[in-house]
Amino acid sequence: MSNVDSAGAPPRADTPTGPSKVRRSIITISAIAGLVLSAALGPFVEAPTLWGLVPIVLYAALALLGMDIMVATVVAVVSALLIMMPTPAAIGEMLGKSLGDQVTVIGLVIMLGAGVGEILRSTGIAATIVRGVMRVVGERNRTAATLGVMISCLVLVASLGTLAGALAIAAPLLLPVVARLGFTRSATAAMMFTGGCAGLALAPFAGSNVAIMSAAKVGYLQYLLYGAGPLAVLSLIAGLVIVPWMQRRTEGTGDDYNAEDLGAVDEEPARGSGRATAAFAIALVVSVAYAIVSGAGTTFPLLALPVLGIVAGLVGGLSPTEIAAQMYRGAARLVNVFLLFWLLAVLFAEIDELQPFQVVLDTYGTSMQGLSPFVFALLIAGLGWVGVPGATAAQVVLLNKVFGGLAVSLGISSGAWVVVLLFASKADTYGPFPNANMVGAMSLARSTSLKNILLTGFALLVPCCLMYAVILFFETS
Repeated sequence: MSNVDSAGAPPRADTPTGPSKVRRSIITISAIAGLVLSAALGPFVEAPTLWGLVPIVLYAALALLGMDIMVATVVAVVSALLIMMPTPAAIGEMLGKSLGDQVTVIGLVIMLGAGVGEILRSTGIAATIVRGVMRVVGERNRTAATLGVMISCLVLVASLGTLAGALAIAAPLLLPVVARLGFTRSATAAMMFTGGCAGLALAPFAGSNVAIMSAAKVGYLQYLLYGAGPLAVLSLIAGLVIVPWMQRRTEGTGDDYNAEDLGAVDEEPARGSGRATAAFAIALVVSVAYAIVSGAGTTFPLLALPVLGIVAGLVGGLSPTEIAAQMYRGAARLVNVFLLFWLLAVLFAEIDELQPFQVVLDTYGTSMQGLSPFVFALLIAGLGWVGVPGATAAQVVLLNKVFGGLAVSLGISSGAWVVVLLFASKADTYGPFPNANMVGAMSLARSTSLKNILLTGFALLVPCCLMYAVILFFETS
């Protein structure tokens, strides 16, 4: 029996202690006030409008106050609808289109990852992996385990170029290990998020990274030297501080795992588990290699995960019917995550319709003549962070198209421009508002605390801002 399931253990994370009565009152009043403000704005504003920030600011505030993530998302969606005042037909069309959005696909990938995890548990593959890892990191060496989880996530995300898809593959392997060591769900989410974001910055084939190298006219090594390398190193170092802090913050609060459900208990190896583990490892390596060579994107795990589950199940002695049943059983546990990501896709579509960030660009985009190179670099980096959420490759190209010529005229070096575009394209992943990458890492770790993953993002964002400010100061001096 593992330490997290022993007598006297804290309550399980699916029945956590709720917020206090005063906190609940504050949350309710804040939600109602936000909806009333949105309803009052609706008849008087039209896109593009800076008032479009109200739903996402409300979402962040409710999350930090501790509102249930699903309820907070619904409140934010309703807030945006009250401002937009669309017709019922337009609402239906938006809901339908959001089902095929990339954000919703992430939710589906997470469900499939849980299905694969159930097969790994029942065939004994998870337990075999845990025993192997425990021999390497030690029974109670949490520091080594933390670094190992972060590096694993970094390598896989950097290889695939997609955070959610890579973490969906890694989660079934990592969760039994952290459960065995007694990590909480929030601490595990912090590990996966920190390592995954570092890997996303390093990914040589990620679309936004390719766009940055193209815009700054640099190669991958120079991109690493000035931008992604320092971010990855800082993230790993910061993670070794943030994760223990998050563990202390959440230990004993009901945020623990059920290690038995994850296949992380002490038991005799299942017959054929070694052979099944080897087959799964080979299939995993082949899948990752194919994704790297083919440049497959976020949707590739929709095929890779079921294939990995089938290979593990067949070699592990399961019949096709049993494989299907266990995939369904594991995925069904996270249906709420799929619904959450669908609602997030709706919210982001609403924000796109209201275009608040376009107002920011239009207001400040042409008023930066005559600035010093250092101040200009800081403003463009900050403008991209606040004004271009998500920063896909096309949005990085947009920033370069609008401000690239001015940057050259001010003497901004290619190294400094790499830093500017990297910060503009990656900083919003760390905050100040919730985003799909945050929720993805949180959900894959089976955590329900958006507040804790936001705090993790803030704890990474502050040192990153300071580090890049110093780099830009020397690069523009």
